[in-house]
Amino acid sequence: MPTYQLKVNGISQTVEVSEDTPLLWVLRDHLDLVGTKFGCGIAQCGACTVHVNGIATRSCSTTIAQLENKEITTIEGLSENGTHPVQIAWKEVDVPQCGYCQAGQIMTASAFLAQNANPTEEEIKNAMHGNICRCASYTRIKKAVQNAAKNIES
Repeated sequence: MPTYQLKVNGISQTVEVSEDTPLLWVLRDHLDLVGTKFGCGIAQCGACTVHVNGIATRSCSTTIAQLENKEITTIEGLSENGTHPVQIAWKEVDVPQCGYCQAGQIMTASAFLAQNANPTEEEIKNAMHGNICRCASYTRIKKAVQNAAKNIES
C-alpha cells in the first residue's frame, strides 16, 4: 500500500492508504478528524467540504493521490477555538438547525470570503449554491456570510 505525506491543519501527516481512497475517509478514519461529514458521496451536497490550498474542495470525491504536497484545512483547523469570522457569524445568526451540513457550509463560506471579502447578495447565493441544507436554513446562512464579510473587512 502506498504512503502519502499530507499537511493537514498545519501538521505534517503520513498515511498508508490505497491511491483511490477519498480524502474524506483519510480524514475521518485515519486522522480522526470527524468534523468533515459524509453527505452524498458524489460531490453534490457540500457536507464534506474542506480547503485544499485555500480552495473549497469536496473531500468525498478528491482522492489521496491528488493531494501530495497540498495544504489541507478542515473545520477543525479553520481556527483554534471557533474565532474565525465565519464561525462567529454562524453563532451570532444562530444558523444551524440539525447542524449536519454546517462544517461544509462554513468551509465553503470561508474560502469564498477569502477570495471576495465584499460580496453582493447574488455573489453569496452563487458561492453557497452547491451546499445543500436539509433544514433549509438558507436565509440565515446568507445573513451569516454577509455578517462575516463585514467582520473580515473591519
